[in-house]
Amino acid sequence: MELTKIKGISDARKAEFNKFGIYDTADLIGFFPRAYLDLREQRRLISTYHNDLVLTAGRVVSIPINRNYRNRGALVKVVCEQEGLIFSVVWFNQPYVLTKLKTGEEYLFYGRVQHRLGEISLVNPTFELCDKVYRLKGIVPQYQLKGKLPQKLVRDAVRLAVDIEKPKSIIPRELLSKFALMDLYSAYKIVHNPDSFQSLMQASDRIAVEEYFKLISAFKYIKGGSEQVRINKYKCTAKDIVEFIVSRFPFEFTEGQKKAVNEIFSDMTSGKVMNRLVQGDVGSGKTAVSVVATFIAIASGYQVVFLAPTEVLARQNHQVLSNVLSDYNVGLLTGGMKQKEKKEVKEKLKNGDINVLVGTHAVLEDNVEFKSLALCVCDEQQRFGVAQRSALTSKGITPDVLVMSATPIPRTLSLIFYGDLDITTIPDKPKMRVEIQTNIVPTSKYNDMLGFIRKEIEQGRQAYFVCPKIDGDEEGSLSSATELYEEIKEKMQGINVGLLHGRMKDVEKTQIMQMFKENRIQLLVSTTVIEVGVDVPNASVMVIYNAERFGLSQLHQLRGRVGRSNIKSYCFLTTSKTDGLALERLKIIKENTDGFKISEYDYKLRGGGDFMGDRQSGKFMSDLGNLSYDTSAIFLAKKISDEAFVSGQMNEVIRLEAIKKYDKLKNITLN
Repeated sequence: MELTKIKGISDARKAEFNKFGIYDTADLIGFFPRAYLDLREQRRLISTYHNDLVLTAGRVVSIPINRNYRNRGALVKVVCEQEGLIFSVVWFNQPYVLTKLKTGEEYLFYGRVQHRLGEISLVNPTFELCDKVYRLKGIVPQYQLKGKLPQKLVRDAVRLAVDIEKPKSIIPRELLSKFALMDLYSAYKIVHNPDSFQSLMQASDRIAVEEYFKLISAFKYIKGGSEQVRINKYKCTAKDIVEFIVSRFPFEFTEGQKKAVNEIFSDMTSGKVMNRLVQGDVGSGKTAVSVVATFIAIASGYQVVFLAPTEVLARQNHQVLSNVLSDYNVGLLTGGMKQKEKKEVKEKLKNGDINVLVGTHAVLEDNVEFKSLALCVCDEQQRFGVAQRSALTSKGITPDVLVMSATPIPRTLSLIFYGDLDITTIPDKPKMRVEIQTNIVPTSKYNDMLGFIRKEIEQGRQAYFVCPKIDGDEEGSLSSATELYEEIKEKMQGINVGLLHGRMKDVEKTQIMQMFKENRIQLLVSTTVIEVGVDVPNASVMVIYNAERFGLSQLHQLRGRVGRSNIKSYCFLTTSKTDGLALERLKIIKENTDGFKISEYDYKLRGGGDFMGDRQSGKFMSDLGNLSYDTSAIFLAKKISDEAFVSGQMNEVIRLEAIKKYDKLKNITLN
C-alpha cells in the first residue's frame, strides 16, 4: 500500500521515507529499530552509580550560544536540572542535537551516567520531549533516522503498516507446526512494539528464520538448476594426476590439498557439472590445487579460464601457471594491455591456440570467445559476485566451475554467501611454513621496531608497510601511504623504498610489484591493495599502521603476505590505543594464527552485514536491517528448507519469494 495512505505521512514525509529505501508499507515493516529504550522505570540521578544505563528526566537550563558545529568531532554540552540537581548532557560527534533542544523544555533522556569529580553527566543519550500529549512508556523502539522524520511518526506509521500488511509465512504449514514457529504477523508486531526483551528475542529469531529460509531455498533452486548433465569428458586418470603432482611440484601436498584434489577429480569425472569452492587460509596451497584441476582439463584437450581480481594477481598467476604448465600455451588478458596485444590474445583464444587464459575482469567482455572452454577458475572468489561468475561460465557450454577464497569465513556466512556451491576446506598449511610472530607496537616502541626492521633488511629480507589510506587529511589521525613513504625514506636512508596504492595505473602497480619481487625495492609502503594474493617469499616483515582501524580478518589477510617460505617472519601492529576494545581485538590477532577462528571472532564483533564490502552492506540481508538474532536461526532455517525440499513441500510461492531474495545478493562481494 502507498505510504501516503497512512495517517500523518504527507508527500513531503513520503520523500523522507524514500531516502531510506522505503516506498510502501511492505518496506516500512522491514525498517527495524536500531535500539530500544527501556522506559519501564525512571530513575533519579542522585540515586545512580557510575556507568549505570538509565532513563531519567531533566529540564534544559542552558544551551551553548556558539552553534557553529560544522566539525563532526565537536562536543556538545548542555546543562540540565532535575529536582534542584544540576547535571550535564554531553554528545560527541552529534552537533545536530542542538536543533532538537529548547531551553526550558523537559526531556526524557536514556543513556549512560558518568560520576566524575563530584559532577554528574549523561553521555550520548537518546532523548524525547516530555509533553502533556505524548509520554513514552514500556519498551520503546528507536529507529535510525536522519532528516525531518520524528521518532513518534515513524513508530506510529510502522505499527499501522504491520496491521495493514499482516505478513504471512511462506514456510509450509506442516513445518510451521512441527518446529513450533511463532506466527509471523505476531513476530512483526512484537519487534516493533515489544512487551519484554525475552519476547523481542523470540520474535527477532522468528523473522530471521523466515528470511533465511527464503535465501537458502533460493540457493537450492539455483544449485538444482545448475546441476547439469556433464558434456565435457576428461581423459585424465588418477595415475596421471599423481604423476603430474610429483613431477611438477617441488613439495609434497598436505592432507588438505590431497583431499581437495580428490574431491575435484570426483566432481570432474561424475555425470554432473562441478560447482565447487576451495576455501583455505592464506598460504594453504589453494593455487596448487587449482593448477591440478587446470591440468585435468587441458590434458584432455579443453581450454581453461583463470579469473583474478587485480592485474598484479593475474600476472602472478600467469607466471605460476606458465612455469608449472610449461608444455602448454598460457595466455594473459588484462585491462592494462595495449589494444594490439589484446586483439592477438583474443584471436589465439578463439582459434584454440591458447590452452589457459589468465586475466582480470577484461575476460568477461563479450568479444572474448573460447573454442572449447571446459573449466572456469575464479581466484579470490570473495571479490566476485554471482553475476560475474555467471558471465564467465556463459563463455562455455556448461563448463565446470572452481572458485577459491583465501578469506576464511564463518560457517554461517559460508551457508549464505556460498550457498550454491559445494565447499572444500583446506585446514592445514605446508610443513615448511614457519609461524609468524605478531607484536602490538605502541607509539613508545615505534623507533625500536624500525631498528629491528633495518637489521632484517640488512640480512637480505624485505618488508611491507601498510596504511589505511592514500593521502593525509586535516585531522592527521590516520597514517597515509604518501606521507609515510616520505617519512620512511628519511628514516631508512640507504634502503630502496617503493610506494603502491590503488590510484596508481595498473602498469605502475605491476612495475612496482615486479621490482619488489626482484628485491630491487626492499621496503614497500602500500595501502591494502597488497592484501590479496601477492606472493613474495623473501618478505619477512609486515607493519600495519593504525591496526585498530582494520577488521580482524583483514589484518589476518595482510599478515599472510609474509611467512610464505621457511624464513622466520614478523607482523607488527602499530596503534596509539593503550586499552579498551581496540586493544582486545588486536590481542586476538596476536594470539591466533588460525584464520577460521579469527573469522568467527570477527563475525561476532562486526556482524554479518559488516562482513560485506561498504557498497554492498546495505543490500546484504537488507530485509533484516538492524534486527538482532541468534545465529542458530540460520541453521534452523536450513533444516526447515532441507525438509521442505525432501518432503516435496516446496511450491511456486516459495520459489518466487526465494528468487527475489537471491536476486538481491547476486552482485555482493565480501569485504
